[in-house]
Amino acid sequence: MSEASTSNNPYTSGIAQFVSGLQYEAIPPEVLTRIKLLMLDSIGCAIYGADLEWTRILQKTLGSVDTTRTCSVWGTDLRLSAPHAALVNGTQVQGFELDDVHRAGVLHVGAVVLPALISIAEMRPGMTGRDFLTAAVAGYEIGPRVGLCMKPDHIAQGWHSGATVGVFSAVAGAARSLNLDPEKTVHALGIAGTQSSGLMAAQYGAMVKRMHAGRASQSGLYGALFAEQGFTGIVNVFESEYGGFCTTFSRSQDRFDLSLLTAGFGSTWQTMGVALKFYSCVGSNHSTLDAIRALQAEQPFGEADIERIVVHGSRVTMDHVGWNYEPQGLTSAQLNLPYCVATWLLDGDVFVDQFTEAMVADPERMRVAKKVSVKEDEAITALGSQGRHKVHVEVFMKDGTCRKKTVEAGRGHENDFASEADIVEKFVKLATHVLPRAQVDKICDFILNLEKHADAAELPRLLAK
Repeated sequence: MSEASTSNNPYTSGIAQFVSGLQYEAIPPEVLTRIKLLMLDSIGCAIYGADLEWTRILQKTLGSVDTTRTCSVWGTDLRLSAPHAALVNGTQVQGFELDDVHRAGVLHVGAVVLPALISIAEMRPGMTGRDFLTAAVAGYEIGPRVGLCMKPDHIAQGWHSGATVGVFSAVAGAARSLNLDPEKTVHALGIAGTQSSGLMAAQYGAMVKRMHAGRASQSGLYGALFAEQGFTGIVNVFESEYGGFCTTFSRSQDRFDLSLLTAGFGSTWQTMGVALKFYSCVGSNHSTLDAIRALQAEQPFGEADIERIVVHGSRVTMDHVGWNYEPQGLTSAQLNLPYCVATWLLDGDVFVDQFTEAMVADPERMRVAKKVSVKEDEAITALGSQGRHKVHVEVFMKDGTCRKKTVEAGRGHENDFASEADIVEKFVKLATHVLPRAQVDKICDFILNLEKHADAAELPRLLAK
């Protein structure tokens, strides 16, 4: 690694060596089983997302400017150029707050890895299912490590980590799928890293928040394709003291830990740290919803029985989802904790049918949302990324009693992962909104048996309408 090896870049080059050298045989069976379920979940989210207002705008706009149409837009009959397909498909995965999350790394992983990777599989037929899985694992391993390195302060200061950190997951998967050597992978990381951007203010009602993952996947695809042809990037993208990723996106050097970028390669698999969602809202809300659900299971109560609810969580939870709700569109509704609690109390679920434009300013939801307040618990904040979703929930009843529940993380979290049956059920439930059941079953079977297939390019063909 001539130019790359002369720079002070032990972490960037360490990541590159892991990504370039990862072999299917070195991946534990439980990781391979897990990643197929994670992929199935993300693709189900994307298929459902194909027919949403914001993704239709992207499909129409990009379809009007593309002349080269190489790759499928999942759940549609539209084909776009590979970068535009990655942008749209990533947006579709993130389209309705249903997709996975690596809680500690603060990253929606499938939304950034899979669109770039599947675009490459479609452009370069002949990638085996085993090679595809290896590349996917490479992507799922790297982004969360970057998120762990940056710590919760990264998102607390206003950066949307799915967009900023996500480029590294995307480029790692893409680079591995192209069989880039370590030197070119260093450059791919550096090309992707300089495109990193995303502002958390997008959560307050803007459609663009949903595009952040697609843009990160697109940037990762560019990074790998450009590096393959000899284009160079920042070879010390993580280590550079001036203008490097870590120093630029964190307030001070003690707010990030470079050692976490390469910690545990080959022994600790971050893929196993990815959690799934069973509510159609941001992951920070799930533990509170589960706490209320559990309390109701112990002794039933409804909205009319409640005086007020106080949620004690981390500083990030308070800032991210605890703001006073104002109707600004579906994005803000799905991210706002008081609104989602109100939805659960009124409807008994927080899934796709609960979020429509007509409900954003629903007077009943807004009335009940005012009963909910979110406060920082400094002890939870002190837990750092490992305790980011932990909450203590207090439900003060009109009869003067108070019911309490502490939840570490929502259903489907990494330490109590969902069953294959639950994940398949969610996939079918979402995908059949758009595609026929027979086609949905074929997609499910293909993904769950991916290692047996000679050409991963069959997957995007199955995903097309």
